[in-house]
Amino acid sequence: MLVSPNDKRNAKQSMIIRPDPNAPGLTRPVTATDQAGGTVDIRVVEERPLTIFLNAQEIVTAMTIGDHPEYLAIGYLANQGMLLPGDDITGTDYDEDLETIVIRTARATDYEEKLKRKIRTSGCAVGTVFGDVMEGLEGLTLPATPLETSDLYALAHEINTSPSLYLTAGAIHGTVLCEGPTPLVYMEDVGRHNAVDKIAGWMRSEGIDPANKLLYTTGRLTSEMVIKTALMGIPALASRSGFTAWGVEIARQVGLTLIGRMRGQRFLCLSGEERLIRNADLSTIPADTPKSRRKGSADA
Repeated sequence: MLVSPNDKRNAKQSMIIRPDPNAPGLTRPVTATDQAGGTVDIRVVEERPLTIFLNAQEIVTAMTIGDHPEYLAIGYLANQGMLLPGDDITGTDYDEDLETIVIRTARATDYEEKLKRKIRTSGCAVGTVFGDVMEGLEGLTLPATPLETSDLYALAHEINTSPSLYLTAGAIHGTVLCEGPTPLVYMEDVGRHNAVDKIAGWMRSEGIDPANKLLYTTGRLTSEMVIKTALMGIPALASRSGFTAWGVEIARQVGLTLIGRMRGQRFLCLSGEERLIRNADLSTIPADTPKSRRKGSADA
C-alpha cells in the first residue's frame, strides 16, 4: 500500500527537544553591507570553546554553540569509547564562565595513551576521533530494521520546514533522532559531529533503545558520521547531502542502511537496500527544485 507523507505527519507526536532560534546566547546581531552597499541587519551563530574533562583528565576542547553541554560531553566520551556502557556517572559539573565541563565516574579512568592517537577528521569545527576507534566496530552488526520510504519523506519534510538556527542564521548543521515518521530530538551545532554527540549523550542519559531509530543529518555522510551512528547502535542514517567512499564502505561492513542526496522525490541508497520498504506515494511529494536545493545546502 502506498502511503502519503501527510498521513504519516498526522500520526506523529511533537519533538521532545527541538531547536529554539530565539534562545539567548546562540546568535548575535551584526550589521553587514550588501553587494549594492546597502546596510543589512542579520544574526550570526555564536561559536565558543568547551573543554571536556573526564574525572581529572582533560580530554578535548570542542568548538560549539554552547547549548546542551552535558549531552555533548557525555555523548562525545561515549562515542570515543571513554565512557563504557556500564559506567556509573556520579557527577556532571559545568562551569559556564570557565567554559569547562567535568564528567565524573565511579570507575577510575586514565586515557593518556589513547589521547596520543588523535586523528583530525573531515568534520567542520575541527572534528577529531582517536586512532583506535575502528576497534569498536570489530564484530559489530546492526539490527536489520526495515525502513519505510514513506517515513523518510515525512521526516525530510518535517525537519526541513521546522524552525531552526539553520533557517535563521545558517552556518550550522542539524542532526535529528527519529523513530518511524516522528522526529524525536533535533540538535544543531557548528560541527555535525557535535550535533551527533549531543544526541548520543541524550540517548545514554535517558536509556533510549537505538534498535528502531534513524539518524537524519544535514551534513555529508563521512566515515566519522557512519562510525558514530554505528557505535550508537542506530541502524539507519539519512542525509540530503552526499557520501564519502570510506563512509559507504564502513556502512556496508556493519549493516547500516545509508540514504543520501535526499531531495524532493529523489534519494540514493548506498547500503541496506534490502531493508527498504518502498511504500511512499510519490505523487504526493513535491519535486526537487533549484530553490529547494539552495535551501538544503548546509555544507556551504
